[in-house]
Amino acid sequence: ALADLLPPLPEVPAPPGSGPHRGTWSDIGYHEEGQAGFLSFSFPGGAMSTAHCRRLLDAYRTARTRPTTVLVLGGGRDFFSNGIHLGVIEAAADPAEESWANINAMNDLVEAVLTTTDRLVVSALGGNAAAGGAMLALAADEVWCRSGVVLNPHYRLMGLHGSEYWTYTLPRRVGPALAERLTHEALPLSAAAAQGLALVDRTLPCPPGAFAAETERLAVRLAGLPATASRIAGKKAARERDEAVRPLAAHREAELALMRQTFFDPDAPYHALRRAFVRKERAATTPPHLVRAAAVRPSGVTGLAVPDAAPGPDCC
Repeated sequence: ALADLLPPLPEVPAPPGSGPHRGTWSDIGYHEEGQAGFLSFSFPGGAMSTAHCRRLLDAYRTARTRPTTVLVLGGGRDFFSNGIHLGVIEAAADPAEESWANINAMNDLVEAVLTTTDRLVVSALGGNAAAGGAMLALAADEVWCRSGVVLNPHYRLMGLHGSEYWTYTLPRRVGPALAERLTHEALPLSAAAAQGLALVDRTLPCPPGAFAAETERLAVRLAGLPATASRIAGKKAARERDEAVRPLAAHREAELALMRQTFFDPDAPYHALRRAFVRKERAATTPPHLVRAAAVRPSGVTGLAVPDAAPGPDCC
């Protein structure tokens, strides 16, 4: 609206360690309490563009240099993450190239979490998570959710196989059969249902505004437990065993081969689905996966009667 009425203004980032009560706005922040570090981030609608991912990865690497025992990701009341930014991709001069850059940036971030073996990492979901954002959460050692959170751990509705190392993290938690079911049925999960499936380790029955403080209290306590040191040692050994069975690089290569094939195929459904999603085009009929779900009595594993079960406005 202001066009060129203002002179060029430089972007001055807030100091990364300026704490949660700083006077300068920032979508990424870091602070410490005792032996626990808290890396918070809040991107509109939970969508994470290539630039978002790279900035958050830089902040994560900086947080890893701090002498903490527990590192918490998220913790705010907003969306945790819904994966790659379909809005930025749709607006790009070359959506295929931007899709490819975005998914690689997401993978770099998830890989950094997965290869952190010198401390415990906790994903704290005060808001919903979907697709690659849900898999980012699963890369942590523990996943804590506010009780009102909804998870969508799938990619199929956008015509994507998915990446972010989900072929490693999802079966690691729930087993291959349930991982296949979750990604194929493409239905939302309440926090309680996710905890029942071992996707989530802890649910916190608190209002959105209290989640950050409750997360901080629990993380500080976790960092001080005598058993935490042995858990960190066991985590390193487990990562080495998994790497010997199948390296993370092999998971990434296989996932990205399918993603690249979809991104650069102009006739792939992903492009039309992305466009319809970003432009809010009305569906002509009820999606088939919802028709099938409605025909079966809910079992408690998946639930559709949740008002905020949909992903954010620009993400996948």
